[in-house]
Amino acid sequence: MKWEDGRLLMLDQRVLPIREEWLELTAYEDVVEAIKTMAVRGAPAIGVAAGYGLALAAKHGVDRAKASQDLADSRPTAVNLFWAIDRIGAIPTWDFESVLTEAQAIEREDLAMNRTIGRNGAELIGQGFNVLTVCNTGALATAGHGTALGVIRTAHEDGKRIHVYTCETRPRQQGLRLTAYELLDEGIPFHSIADGVAASLMRAGKVDCVIAGADRIAANGDSANKIGTYSLAVQSHYHGIPFYIAAPTSTVDAKLSTGDLIPIEERSGEELTHIEGVQVGPSGTPVYNPAFDVTPGDLITAIVTEKGVHRAPYRFT
Repeated sequence: MKWEDGRLLMLDQRVLPIREEWLELTAYEDVVEAIKTMAVRGAPAIGVAAGYGLALAAKHGVDRAKASQDLADSRPTAVNLFWAIDRIGAIPTWDFESVLTEAQAIEREDLAMNRTIGRNGAELIGQGFNVLTVCNTGALATAGHGTALGVIRTAHEDGKRIHVYTCETRPRQQGLRLTAYELLDEGIPFHSIADGVAASLMRAGKVDCVIAGADRIAANGDSANKIGTYSLAVQSHYHGIPFYIAAPTSTVDAKLSTGDLIPIEERSGEELTHIEGVQVGPSGTPVYNPAFDVTPGDLITAIVTEKGVHRAPYRFT
């Protein structure tokens, strides 16, 4: 995302990696639509986008409560969205310059947190490790550098000669489309795999650790992330492989005691029955399509934030 000439320019993640298109968002409603349709996704990036959406609302004199509620309704699981709305809601005045200044601060701080997360998490990655990851947790999902993929990026920059397995992450294939796009750009050695390949790689001794991001973390460490993450945690536990979560503390929802209280978004069945608009399933197929699942904290080896590496019992403050 780039704020430029009174508008928000946003790289449209729906069309990557086939082409790079920038959306020009001039009203807060445009940001709401971009979040709903996943032109922007990734919990930290959604939070940054919400900040700029509120700046656009203030610029055009939109009622503060209405704009905040519309943005809050755009997606239910990523707590960074509500964190950003609440942070800007604490500003005493509803004027464009004040809101824009706070939105820009949210973006700068997220980038700084990501770099620190990368440094903290890289200590867990050994020389020559094969690292498995899921979904996209890189620069595209954040203000830059990334969370789980930021840890991988930092380990690569440290010369640790790592290799990455990136799960395709059905049904929207963020791992295949977006993570592979970033890894190619960074020159990090990797292989994309179908989601079902992960367990056999673990059994063959070809995975040294798994690292994933999170969209919301409960106080006890239960972590909601892209659907399929829980399966990877179970498989890692069975094979004795460390399983890490990387996320900023803005993703921790201390108000929720356990992950059972995390709202899970259910998306359109067409995401499963169609690929890039092409129908691959029978018409009329009933579909259950949750966007996220929750990994219990006791399956997580450690949670990496900008404040350090946390282990159970989790204390994030």
